[in-house]
Amino acid sequence: MANYRGERKMVACKQADSIRNNVELFQEDLLTVQTLGKVISNETITTYLRQMLLDLGSQKCSVRKTMSDKKAKGTELKPLASASEVRGEASRMTLFVYMRIIINRMKSLGKIRTAEAYTSTLNSFCRFRQGVDIELEQIVPNVMIAYEIYLRDKRVIRNSSSFYMRILRAVYNRAVVELGIDNKSPFKYVYVGVDKTKKRAVSLECIKKIKQINLNNRQGLDFARDMFLFSFYTRGMSFVDMAYLRNDAVSKGELVYYRRKTGNRLSVKWESCMQKIVDKYRNNSKYYLLPIIKNDNKNERKQYINCLCSVNRNLKIIGRMIGLDIPLTMYVARHSWASIAKKSNVPLAVISEGMGHSSETTTQIYLAAIDSTRVDRVNSHIINMLK
Repeated sequence: MANYRGERKMVACKQADSIRNNVELFQEDLLTVQTLGKVISNETITTYLRQMLLDLGSQKCSVRKTMSDKKAKGTELKPLASASEVRGEASRMTLFVYMRIIINRMKSLGKIRTAEAYTSTLNSFCRFRQGVDIELEQIVPNVMIAYEIYLRDKRVIRNSSSFYMRILRAVYNRAVVELGIDNKSPFKYVYVGVDKTKKRAVSLECIKKIKQINLNNRQGLDFARDMFLFSFYTRGMSFVDMAYLRNDAVSKGELVYYRRKTGNRLSVKWESCMQKIVDKYRNNSKYYLLPIIKNDNKNERKQYINCLCSVNRNLKIIGRMIGLDIPLTMYVARHSWASIAKKSNVPLAVISEGMGHSSETTTQIYLAAIDSTRVDRVNSHIINMLK
């Protein structure tokens, strides 16, 4: 009897801790939403909380099944509500509230980029709805068709429209699983694919013009050019990876870093042209190799975004100065390296054409699977062609 009571007490304590942790997390969600100026009804709070407690109740039931002592009969806790009752209440959860809860959870998990993408999508849909929220159960195909038409009328490009649709679809599918709402396939008739983007690569001759153009006494333009060339020199490194390069990333003639987007480890042979750029700005950053994130007392991601906007703005000025027919941005450096590498007979197993979003993952897998010295030889050859 004593052993049974001890076991039951231990299980009860674990259950209490679990309930306490989940309630605290839920309260944080509500606080975030309320600070955004949105009023959440008591009914919505009850719906979400009871769903959570029902899940915990199901866990208790599975524990009780392993404790078959008849003496415990009549002491078991019953679920707060039936599954059908909770589903009925969950169906009244609204999209705006549900998305803000998800966004808050993403931020708490450190998924800042994803949270920003969800926030951008929510803001767009809010504008479409003119600030009027909508229950998840009311999201049907006609609603999403109307949203797609709205985006088209606002001259939102097809890939951006599809981007918003895919995020909303992910939120809706999550609600189907978490809240048990009926799946009405609201995205059946809208576009959720990815179109090929316009040309973003420039020729080796254009890269030479960018390198050689006189930018004396134009510090902002000069810095933008240096960042563009550094990306090109490092096989099209993305700006976010450049921003977070630590001072110890270079060792024994090799630059080693992990892609922020995929987590893949990449190594690049360190060339003198890269060192020249680093030396030029060496005293400007305490922890990082490049002066993109300068102040460790301020939000690092905000510094990165602000710097990227400034660099791209100045690169477009440089592009116009050399007569480019496309906007010059940091992303052009990435595409250009891929295009020039292909023309240098680098196999598609090493680098895919254009390094667009649809093929980037495959390209990185190929790069990781081959001898990195082979890629370094190609990169050295491309850099030498600029001299």
